[in-house]
Amino acid sequence: FPESYDRTALLRFLSDVKAGRRPTRAPVYSHLTYDVTPNQWVEVDRPDILIVEGLNVLQTGQLPKDGKAIPFVSDFFDFSIYLDASEGVLLSWYIDRFLTLRGTAFRDPKSYFHRYSNLSDEEATKTASTIWNRINLVNLNENILPTRQRADLILKKGESHQVEEVALRRL
Repeated sequence: FPESYDRTALLRFLSDVKAGRRPTRAPVYSHLTYDVTPNQWVEVDRPDILIVEGLNVLQTGQLPKDGKAIPFVSDFFDFSIYLDASEGVLLSWYIDRFLTLRGTAFRDPKSYFHRYSNLSDEEATKTASTIWNRINLVNLNENILPTRQRADLILKKGESHQVEEVALRRL
């Protein structure tokens, strides 16, 4: 959930990029361990366009009671896009991805999800549904969906990943 992100480091990175500091370093995220890889960085050197992707980047958080202004990640964005899909479509995608990864990335003993690599199709589908309902759906409803209206552009995707609706906020 959002508290697991190093928001301070992300804000510092975005501030450095915006200020033109060169080069600026960003941590490398591992989809194998589902965490930042210690002591690994990618250098970003004054990009013309910087794309920041993440589930929680449009969140505002709590304002301090003292009234002091604090920056939010989205304060650094010139334009934001929210990729949307119905809960049913998201669940279907999650299960499909889980089943695919079970035979690929999950096979690596270092993988965060290695314990699921030998499940049958039925067990894997049930496990993926349980994880979705207990974790991902809660995060979607509590932390992600509330940020949708903050985006400049909302692209709603259908089951086949094609964009079915486009909503552009007046700028």
